[in-house]
Amino acid sequence: MYRRDLITAEIQKLAQVLARIMGLKLEGKLEEAEQIFEETMRGSFFLPIEILEDKNALPFEEWLINSDLPSEKLDSLSEFLYYELGVSNERNAIIAPKLNLIYNELADKHKIVHLVNMHRQKIIQQYL
Repeated sequence: MYRRDLITAEIQKLAQVLARIMGLKLEGKLEEAEQIFEETMRGSFFLPIEILEDKNALPFEEWLINSDLPSEKLDSLSEFLYYELGVSNERNAIIAPKLNLIYNELADKHKIVHLVNMHRQKIIQQYL
């Protein structure tokens, strides 16, 4: 029960960070939004930005397998990455395959399939 409460509190914090990043982007403060995004990847998800930015998805896939993040955090990570789509074609080509790997991890390992994620998987197919 205690662990579940900690995870819930962390997910709520991550949702607030995501909202802040999106707000900064809308205000045109892209550098500040990028800085918070990168700090969140490293600090909350323990995801080195070099692995995320790598055009090759294999290091990310290895990180994903070894990270052993709980399903709730993986779902939050997918939210962060989903809102990175649409920035540019180059960014889409980097993020979409990794996002797809997260959705597959949620479905295969954690047996979690959301209707929202299923819809998003269909959308990201255009970027793959």
